[in-house]
Amino acid sequence: MHLPKKLACCLVVASGLIAASANARLPNETVGSTTLPLPDDHRSYMVDFEFNNMVSTRVVVIDPDKQKYLGMIPTGHAAPATLSQDRKTIYTADFFYTRYVRGERTDVLTAWDSQTLSPKWELELSSQRAFTLTERFSLATSADDKFVYIYNFTPSTSVTVIDTTKQEMVNEIAINGCILNYPVGARRFASLCGDGSLQMITLNDDGKEVDRTQTKFFDPNVVKLVERATVVGEIYYFVTTLGEVVPVDLSGDEPEILPRWSLVTREEMAKGWAPGGWQLLAAAPGLNRLYVLMHPDHKPHNWEDPSQIIWEFDLKTGKKIGTLESPSFIWSLSATSDDKPLLLGSNIEGGLEIFDLSTGEHKGTMEGVTKTPTLILNH
Repeated sequence: MHLPKKLACCLVVASGLIAASANARLPNETVGSTTLPLPDDHRSYMVDFEFNNMVSTRVVVIDPDKQKYLGMIPTGHAAPATLSQDRKTIYTADFFYTRYVRGERTDVLTAWDSQTLSPKWELELSSQRAFTLTERFSLATSADDKFVYIYNFTPSTSVTVIDTTKQEMVNEIAINGCILNYPVGARRFASLCGDGSLQMITLNDDGKEVDRTQTKFFDPNVVKLVERATVVGEIYYFVTTLGEVVPVDLSGDEPEILPRWSLVTREEMAKGWAPGGWQLLAAAPGLNRLYVLMHPDHKPHNWEDPSQIIWEFDLKTGKKIGTLESPSFIWSLSATSDDKPLLLGSNIEGGLEIFDLSTGEHKGTMEGVTKTPTLILNH
């Protein structure tokens, strides 16, 4: 086939231009980074357990006022997370395998910068960290940020104590028959025990145990107590599966069991009302209020199911003062600690429900920011 002379010339020129452009170097692409401001009162962190891929999990960082996604911290194997008191650091207790899902296991405590969301340091640990559905008090900091407490389950239970100033492990404390680590002040933590007692352990400045007490707290043969408490100051609020609030003041030399009170009246209980959810309690200290996920049709063994209904209580009087409703089912709650607080709920679609507690108004939903959120953390 013969091409017209003009067309042939055009094809030659075009092919030459293509060859020249192929040999030309394109400018190197650069990846930018953003430094966030120091976290404000409403900065929120969603712990994403991701049931379908627990090997590679994450903490998603959110500005709920602007309903804006700020960034993500990658974590390993459903790592629990906690926040430093000075707001500068996020801690995660990760573990990894050399071949992703097999091989040699390495456990680390990772300290992340809360402004760059990059690692500041990490410390290799023994492979004992509890691999469970993430709970708020499986990883915690002391009030002065000197110590981080890591809950271990092998299945014997213990707490690893990390000195953050030295960046080293200084102790492992056996808590046989007990679970979790509820931080108390600068040098103490409590654990909840299977016999219904509350164990309090006191440390010195080197992280060594100097005192241990055991206080009868509840009767496990009579009461089903949910271990996922909320805290205001050094008063921890627990709840039973039938809706009895069980507060304990840990500020003294020994725990003081405070008067119990009920979330539900007899009539409400008869109708089927009872609490339920994963992190089903949240306290807003700025308003002195307690928020509880409630089921209108509660049945045995569904106290961890999500709900769209949240009841509001005055912590001083124990009286119910309001009801909030979510457009989606919520599994976990968290409230900010300032005097203009937000209530935040992780919904079962991976979104974030946002309520203004000053008005009781539902401010909006951030859709699909996580996959399986188990907890929300706030400063």
